[in-house]
Amino acid sequence: MRAHFLKRIGILSATALLLPLLSPGHPTRKFYDDDPLLKEPLPMNVEKVLDRRISDYYDFFSNSFAKLGEQNSKTKFTRAKAVNTLGDAPDSAWYTQRHYWKTMSMEELVRGPGDQNAPDATGQLTVVKAKTEGISPGFTMEDSKGRRYNVKFDPLTNPEMATAADVIVSKFFHALGYNVPENYIFTFSRQQLVVASSAALTDAKGKRRPITDRDVTELLLKVPRTSDGRYRAVASYYLRGKNVREFRYQGTRQDDPNDVVPHEHRRDLRGLSVFCAWLGHDDSRAINNTDFLVEENGIHFIKHYLIDFGSTSGSASIGPNSPRSGQYLFAVKPTAAEFFSLGLYVPKWARAHYPNLPAVGRFEAATFDPETWVPEYRNPAFVNRLPDDAFWAAKQVMAFTDEQIRALVKLGQFSDPRAEKWIADCLIIRRDKIGKAFLPKVLPFDRFAVEDNRLTFEDLAAKHKLAAPRDYTVQWSRFDNNTEQKTPLPGETSLRLPGQIQVAGDGEYFAADIRGEDPKKTGTVFLRKNSGNVEVVGVDRTW
Repeated sequence: MRAHFLKRIGILSATALLLPLLSPGHPTRKFYDDDPLLKEPLPMNVEKVLDRRISDYYDFFSNSFAKLGEQNSKTKFTRAKAVNTLGDAPDSAWYTQRHYWKTMSMEELVRGPGDQNAPDATGQLTVVKAKTEGISPGFTMEDSKGRRYNVKFDPLTNPEMATAADVIVSKFFHALGYNVPENYIFTFSRQQLVVASSAALTDAKGKRRPITDRDVTELLLKVPRTSDGRYRAVASYYLRGKNVREFRYQGTRQDDPNDVVPHEHRRDLRGLSVFCAWLGHDDSRAINNTDFLVEENGIHFIKHYLIDFGSTSGSASIGPNSPRSGQYLFAVKPTAAEFFSLGLYVPKWARAHYPNLPAVGRFEAATFDPETWVPEYRNPAFVNRLPDDAFWAAKQVMAFTDEQIRALVKLGQFSDPRAEKWIADCLIIRRDKIGKAFLPKVLPFDRFAVEDNRLTFEDLAAKHKLAAPRDYTVQWSRFDNNTEQKTPLPGETSLRLPGQIQVAGDGEYFAADIRGEDPKKTGTVFLRKNSGNVEVVGVDRTW
C-alpha cells in the first residue's frame, strides 16, 4: 500500500528505488487495484522532530533574491505531485477534500474547524504570556474554563478590520481543505483581565521580566474600543499537540519520514496561490504556517496548518494593506516602467478605488487580476503553479455560491453593513475572475462518472456561465495498464460505453480521449471493469 502510494506521488529519491523490493512480483503499472486513492495511507510514526525556527528576514531575502527549490521554467517543468490518479490532492496531514467534493451545508461552512470553544467572555480572563511573534498587539490568555488562546486586536485606525479578516478567511480556508485554527471574535472589559504570576515578557533592552497590569493597560491604549467601552479581539484557540514551527514552501522536513514530496511540487501548495489571490492573502509566507506533532489513533505524526489571517482581504494587521498589494515588494519591471516613463505610466494598483470604510482596509475587485497577482515576495510553490494546478484550485473557488460567500463574510461581525457588503461583493467578483482566468487553462471537464452505460461529466465553464457549452470529440481505446499503450476502438466516438467494455472481464482498462476546439487541451479518462461495474479510475490532462 505505501509502496503504491510512493509511486503514485512520484518520489524521485532512494525510496523510489526500493519500490520493486517493497512490491515483489508486481510489475510497474499505471493503476493499482485501490486507485483512485482518496486518502493517503496511515502515516509512519514520528517520535522526535526538531523544534526549528525560520527567520523572517532570511525567508524574505532568500526568496526575493534567490530561486529556492526545484523551479519550473517554460521549457522544463515538473507536474504536481502528492496527487491521486484523478489529479486531486487526497486527504492527508496537509489537506482534506471538503466543499467541492461534498457540498458543505451552510451550518458546516459557518462552523468551520469548530465552534464549541469560544472563550468565556463573561468570566475572568488571565494573561499568561506576552505575544512575541507577528506585528499586531496581543497576548496569550486563558479563560475561566482554563482554555488557552492567542489574542490579537485591530489597529486604532481601523476597528474591526483585522479581527474580521482573521475569522472570515479562516472559515474559507477550512472549507477549501486546509488545517486552520478555530478563530473567534469576542469582546471583554478591562476589569476582566488579570495577569498570571508566571507571565513574563522581554522588554526593549532584551531583559526578561514579569508582565504587570501597567503593561496590559499600555497595550490596550493602542487598540480601539467599542461604543460601550469594551475591547474587541480575535481569539485563536490553541492547537493541540507540540508546536514544531513553520514549514517552508520548498524542500521537505528531513526529520519527518512522511514528508516525502518537495513542497514546491505539492498540488495543495501550488493551488494555494489561487486561494490566496482570491482572499487577498499576500502575507502567505513560511512564518504564517506552522507544524504540530500530534497523536491520532495511537500514531504520532506532523500535521501542517495555515495560521494568522489578520493580513488578508484588505488588512495588513496594523493598518490597511498597501495599495501595491498583489505584486512583489521588489518588482523590477513595474518600477522601471514608472521610472523611465517619468511618471506617465500609471500602474493598475494606482487606479484602484477603495471605499471610505475603515473596517474594509484596502480590498477591491475592479483592478484585481488573478493571473498576475503575487504575494509580497516569491513563493517557490506559487511560482511552480501550472495550468492544471490553477484549474484544481479554481474549480474549488467557483464552488462557493453568492449566498455562501455572504454567510461567511457575515461572521466578521461588522457594525457597518456597508463593510460587510463591500467585502462580499469583492469576493464574488474576484471569484468570477478566477473562474474566467483559470478554468479555460485546460479542458474544463470534471466530475467524471459512469451513469446508465454512459460517461458523464460537468463542463465547469458552462456550468458557471463563464462560457457557452463547447463542442468536443471522443475516441475510445482499450488501455494496457502495464505498458500504458492504447489501442483505439474503431467507430466508438460517443459518450456511450463501447460494447467491448460491457463484455470485458474484471481488471480490464479502457480510455476515453476527449478533445475540444483547442487540440492542445485534452482530457483522457480511464475506466476499469470491477465486479461487473465500470468505474472511473483516472484522469490525465494536457494543455
